[in-house]
This record gives sequence, structure tokens and C-alpha cells, in this order.
Amino acid sequence: MAKETVMQFGEGGFLRGFVDYFFQKINDKGLYDGKIVVIQPLPTGMCKMLDDQDCKYNLFLRGIDKGEVVNEHTYIDVISRTIDPYVAFDAYLELAANPDLRVIISNTTEAGIEYLGTESLEDKPAKSYPAKLTQFLHKRFTLGLKGFILLPCELIDHNADTLKEYILKYAELWNLGDDFKNWIETENSFCNTLVDRIVTGYPHDEVEELTKQIGYTDKLIDTAEIFHLWVIEGNHEDELPFRKAGYNIVWTDDATPYKKRKVRILNGGHTSMVLGAYLYGLETVGECLKDETVNAFLKTCIFDEIVPTLGNTPEDIQFGKDVLERFSNPFIKHMLLSIALNSVSKFQVRVLPTILEYKAQKGEYPKALTMSLASLIAFYKTDAVNDSADIVEFMKNSSVEEILTNKDIWQADLTDMISIVTEYYNIIQESGMKEAYAAVIK
Repeated sequence: MAKETVMQFGEGGFLRGFVDYFFQKINDKGLYDGKIVVIQPLPTGMCKMLDDQDCKYNLFLRGIDKGEVVNEHTYIDVISRTIDPYVAFDAYLELAANPDLRVIISNTTEAGIEYLGTESLEDKPAKSYPAKLTQFLHKRFTLGLKGFILLPCELIDHNADTLKEYILKYAELWNLGDDFKNWIETENSFCNTLVDRIVTGYPHDEVEELTKQIGYTDKLIDTAEIFHLWVIEGNHEDELPFRKAGYNIVWTDDATPYKKRKVRILNGGHTSMVLGAYLYGLETVGECLKDETVNAFLKTCIFDEIVPTLGNTPEDIQFGKDVLERFSNPFIKHMLLSIALNSVSKFQVRVLPTILEYKAQKGEYPKALTMSLASLIAFYKTDAVNDSADIVEFMKNSSVEEILTNKDIWQADLTDMISIVTEYYNIIQESGMKEAYAAVIK
């Protein structure tokens, strides 16, 4: 039986189509010997679905790579088992006793790395991801075992630094002692990361065709583009030979420039486009790129508003062009409502910084991105929203002014934006998205 060397918080399509793929491949190539244990980070999740399939599934990567059409099928069997800490907390803590365990991966969405300060070490489990992880790490520490390489994949700036900061705050809150805090600092490698691959998840429209191809029913089929980039601060290639296996993994001293470009252009482009496009009547990213109006809106966002705040370098412009090609990938049917998950926190991380930097540089707010904020508010008045219950309730029942003055949500004072966002919001509600687009597209 292969060793369990990786603990992974998160069981969604992204990790299964990105991180799990790389571990599968380095195992298949004989460069690594280790399995992944998946931890379900929320009370509801997909662990039972994985268990029902013995943690095995099929991944299809499609796209254009160096001018060639690629359609790659990989059978993923690198996950050994799952643990739901909400029903098997003891099994979760028992994993800390495994001396082979070396890597901790996570993708708990942008909202997942948070410090609540209301939990207890005795909770089974603590509510937030950092608190759950502190419980686990403390157990590891008390057993006298070595620490971990931590590779958080959440799309926030300095994701590993923030995760470590919150772990240390929980250590302080729970009076876990200076020796434990020192162990966290010295025996663990917290690596800030950037992940980049469009993972489109379960292929509802293609499932019959793909089922025929594999010869049986797989309820966890995953699909993604062939493109990938994983930027990791530090260098653990000796233990994790991803580059040796031929993958686009960058070990670096500073992931910041890679991350800023990717989050602002690709993720910011996605988030600024999808909610208005959904209200406009579209369903997929591919439809958006084929629609003359939405395509023009996206290009305005990227090349007139996002890229200028980054510096308008040739690298930024080329990345923007590459993003449009990736969004146009004929193999990908990326549902707008899939991207719309937790849009408030995504907007705060991916789009709002560009809006505020544009205002600081140009003296006025960027029209297209500001309109996309109005689109977000309008979208949250519909029943298509998928977000935390408190965010949904607040957004649905609050005025534009109340929403923009909520500093807890935006981590910024947006009072100055009330009039312009209200103007676009009223156009959307009274005249529809077509008129709203016409107001901002050159």
C-alpha cells in the first residue's frame, strides 16, 4: 500500500483537476511514491461521492498547446481516502501521527482563510480552516514529529503568510505555548502560491459521450483546459519533482508579480464579466466571447482598465491576449453560474483593487469595472446566487448605499462610489444589461 504523504483540504473540481493531476503524474512517472488524503473542509461536501467511487475518477484536459489540439484523458487514483472531520474528527487528528505525511494542500476559496477568534481547541472540529489546521498541527507537535510543506491554493495575496499568521493567532488564543509557536515558525515551510488553470468541472453536456469513452458511469468526471501554471515560493523540487516531470511549475523567491497579473487579468476578467453576462441571458464563457457586446465589454475591462493599472507592459498585454484565447477554448463549457460562486469575496480580491488603483492613477473610476460592481449587486437580488447565507441575505435586502458602505465586506471605504454605481444599477434594473453595456463600451 502506497504511503499517505499529502493531506488535502478541499475536494472540489479545481484541486482534482490541478493539484491531484500533478501528484498523479509524478507517481505514474516513478518520480514520487505517495497518496493523498482528502479532508472535507465544510459540513457539506463531496467526500461521500469520492468514497462511493473508491476515490477514483477521470480527468479530461482539452485545449490548444503550442498550436496543437490536445485532448488528454487521465485516470486519477492518487487519492487513498477521505475524512469528514465533522463526523470523524478523531480520524482527522489520528492522521497527524503518520510520519510519512509531509505536504498540506488547501483550496477553501478566498473566504476560507479567515480568523474568527470564537473557536476552541476542543471543538470537533473548529469552524474555520486555519483553526482546524491549528488543531491538527498542535496534535502533530505534541507527538514530536516533523512539520510540513504547506501549499495553500486560495486566491488571496500571500496566502501562506496569511494562513501562518492566523495559525499563530489561534495558538495565542488557545494558549498553546511558545514552543508550539516556535515549531510552527521553524519546522514548517509555508509557501505562498499562485495557481492557474481553468477547471470546468463535471461536463453535463458531454457526459454521455465521455461515459461511452471510459466505458462506465463516473459521477466525478472532471474537465479542464490543458494550460497550467503553478508558482510556488521556495524550492522543494527535491521532494516534489514537478519540473522534472515536465510541468509548468515555477519555484521562485517572489510569486507576487505572477499572482498580481493572473488574479487581476484572468480572474478579474472572469469576475467582472460573468454576472452581467448572466443577467444579459448568457450561460457560458464561450457564449460571452462569441457575443459581440460582451466580448467588447471584456476587452474594455482587460485592455483599457486592468492592464493600464499594472503598467501596460508587453508581458501584461500578451497575458491579456492569452486569456482571451483561453476563454475561447472550444473544448471548454465554463458555466457562468459556476464562476459566480462566492462572487462578493471574489470581487473584493480580484476586481476592487484595480478599480481603486485606476481611480488613484487616473482621477476617475473605470467605467466598465464600476458597472460590473453594479451588475454584481443586481445579480445578488436574483435567486441564482450561491454564497454564504449571511452574505446572500445582506446583499438581497440592502440598498446600493448600504452595500457599498459595508467595510466588513469590501475592506475599503466605497462611499465615494455610491452615486456612479447607483447610476449603473438603475440602468440595469430599469433598462436591462444591453443599455448598461452601451453606457460603458467605447
